[in-house]
Amino acid sequence: MSFITRGFGGRSRDRDERLPPGQTLVHDFPVLSAGPTPEVDTADWAFTIHTETGVDHRWTWDDLMALPIEDVSTDIHCVTHWSKLGTSWRGIALDTLFADVETGYDYTMAHSYGGYTTNVPLDDLLDGKAWVAFEFDGEPLPAEHGGPARLIVPHLYFWKSAKWVRGLDMIERDEPGFWEQNGYHLRGDPWKEERYW
Repeated sequence: MSFITRGFGGRSRDRDERLPPGQTLVHDFPVLSAGPTPEVDTADWAFTIHTETGVDHRWTWDDLMALPIEDVSTDIHCVTHWSKLGTSWRGIALDTLFADVETGYDYTMAHSYGGYTTNVPLDDLLDGKAWVAFEFDGEPLPAEHGGPARLIVPHLYFWKSAKWVRGLDMIERDEPGFWEQNGYHLRGDPWKEERYW
């Protein structure tokens, strides 16, 4: 008896050029999480950027909804070898949130409700590269996909797009978050197959 696992079906001759090496196209939206799904009510949700000087920049849900909202169409790539192309999101650009933040640090640690963390260099969050997203495919983001809001950093593997995001701490050095402490790459560029280190 032989088994074929999705993601290990070999190379197709008509491989889509939008697929990074080692990725397989999916049409569903797989749900992968490191722990239980937290249920966070928007009335209790807040997002904070904590700087090295101790200053907190904080937004409630209502504060977030009052900021300029962007529609984002992008491909997403999971380290477990699946890619979903042309996904549609709505959210707030990290550029908007960082507009009044003064920091001399080049790295961040993202924190989520439920305790998850992931490190992301500041350069990977700014210049139109990342969002705090609250809608997917025209609907409020469901909890299993990180709702009410998640980080979207689509040019990196999807574990960097922290579900249930609640904030970013500015950090001096690039320190590993949850998956990075367990062997995942510190940066996670899918085009370089930076899966593990």
